[in-house]
Amino acid sequence: MEALNRYIEHTNLKPDATAEDIIKLCEEAVAHQFYGVCVPPYYVQLAKKTLKKSDVKIITVVGFPFGYNTVAAKVEETKKAIMAGADEVDMVMNIAAFKTGDMAVVQNDIQSVVMACHLQNKIAKVIIETALLNEEEIAKACRMCADSEADFVKTSTGFAASGAKIEDVVNMRKNLPAKVKIKAAGGIKTTEQAKQLIEAGASRIGASSSVSIAGIEEHV
Repeated sequence: MEALNRYIEHTNLKPDATAEDIIKLCEEAVAHQFYGVCVPPYYVQLAKKTLKKSDVKIITVVGFPFGYNTVAAKVEETKKAIMAGADEVDMVMNIAAFKTGDMAVVQNDIQSVVMACHLQNKIAKVIIETALLNEEEIAKACRMCADSEADFVKTSTGFAASGAKIEDVVNMRKNLPAKVKIKAAGGIKTTEQAKQLIEAGASRIGASSSVSIAGIEEHV
């Protein structure tokens, strides 16, 4: 396994996150050599300025946290985020449409954002919010993401009742082609948890407790 810190997207998506919080997040990401920071769209430019010539990637969210925004709004959000300096976009799929069975809308929703990212050579991740889906629905959502050429499928926003679970990551890995990766996020607090999720098939870990996760790792 690659060093754990290189899997981590150091995250602060709290609605009351301040500029100081985001600057601290970026500084910690540089200090611990995390893969990236995941910040609200409002703070993408600040993260870009703070990280300057660092190789830490900037990730932001679109249609967050519920996913039922219009496709046009999500695409516009995506374009603006990329213009501001985002390297990767984590979109929330339209879970309401998915639950209603309006799969054409779901597919268009995902494809439109993925295309907006890929046109700018940026990475697109789709948050399917596993806490709101059963096993079959998770499998179906994964196949739709793969058909839409998403780069990653992400477990959770961190704002639902539960976050990343090992059994969900195993199910996702089973239903995704090798080229589509998995980001596990939501409620990841310990080194052991992060390692188990990676072993289950996650290629990326989204966490706000990244420093303690990495700190424990460094002293093992």
